[in-house]
Amino acid sequence: MAEIRLSSVTKRFGRTLAVDAVSLTVADGEFMVFVGPSGCGKSTTLRMVAGLETVSEGNIHIGERDVTRLQPKDRNVAMVFQNYALYAHKNVFDNLGFGLKVRGAPKAEIEKQVRHAASILGIEELLERKPRQLSGGQMQRVALGRALVRDPDAFLLDEPLSNLDAKMRVHMREEIAKLHAATGTSTIYVTHDQIEAMTLGDRIAVMKDGRIQQIGRPLDIYDHPANMFVANFIGSPEMNLVEGELGNEAGAPRFVGEGFSLSLPEVRPFRRPQGRRIVLGLRPEHVAPTDASEGTIPAEVVLVEQMGAQTLLVCRAGGASLNALTSRNDRLHAGDRIMLGTTPEHIHLFDPGGGRSLTSDPANPG
Repeated sequence: MAEIRLSSVTKRFGRTLAVDAVSLTVADGEFMVFVGPSGCGKSTTLRMVAGLETVSEGNIHIGERDVTRLQPKDRNVAMVFQNYALYAHKNVFDNLGFGLKVRGAPKAEIEKQVRHAASILGIEELLERKPRQLSGGQMQRVALGRALVRDPDAFLLDEPLSNLDAKMRVHMREEIAKLHAATGTSTIYVTHDQIEAMTLGDRIAVMKDGRIQQIGRPLDIYDHPANMFVANFIGSPEMNLVEGELGNEAGAPRFVGEGFSLSLPEVRPFRRPQGRRIVLGLRPEHVAPTDASEGTIPAEVVLVEQMGAQTLLVCRAGGASLNALTSRNDRLHAGDRIMLGTTPEHIHLFDPGGGRSLTSDPANPG
């Protein structure tokens, strides 16, 4: 196990800046998740840690060693890929033990390590099978086992679950969490799936356009997004974002939108935007139908999506679209006119100029 440190790590492909001065520290034994949309630089950053991409600028340390210019084989990291990368002509036992064999490990040591990894992952009965005889979930377990037998300083996982169906992804998330708990090995995990990020990561680093937008514990980022991109990317359904103006009523600040207005929270002090324009943010679970006397947002139901235990209401409030995620509701239908309410402590405000949050402390990407 070892700490992983990236210091102003930059990657250029010709004139294209793929990763822009990324700096962060993954603590010894920490599970760090890089999350962001396709093309944001998360996989390229991971591949630089693994040594599969050269670093244009900056430095990478694993433990006390500067590994920036070391070959992948000299970094003592184990990488798990999206496509499993198993040897089709070898059985599971030989796939698991191949790396140890190449390094010249004794047969007894290979046998011990392979069977130990197979036991942890519950694949002992698969050791004689070839990859073509395995399901996607079983192949992913083998790929994890091949990394595990190396006893690396760090695990690096690049979108490892994207080829699995939804049910298997949930199961394999549990397996990966158990594996990390059992080994305590420093881990960097790359995904575009914010649910994976929220459920697996001790901390997550949200990336966009090669830069880190925010680093923090999952719920801290969820509750206090640094900017509109993070607010919109983290959370499902995504946050409602409504443009309006900063108004004033009896000396108190107020959000004034097209068709509705809201008193702004005294419980969450906010910084003033550069101009009068402002963006209101409300998570769907913090918007709910309420009695006409208590509601503050008149709206029309456009669509009702029944999700079992919950109901998603897509509403039109003046010129804005608002989603409300509530407990199951069988009474509302498209075309109904309702009142929506929220609570001041759940209001987010953003500056439309640069998108930064006005209700959260400025992000500290390091």
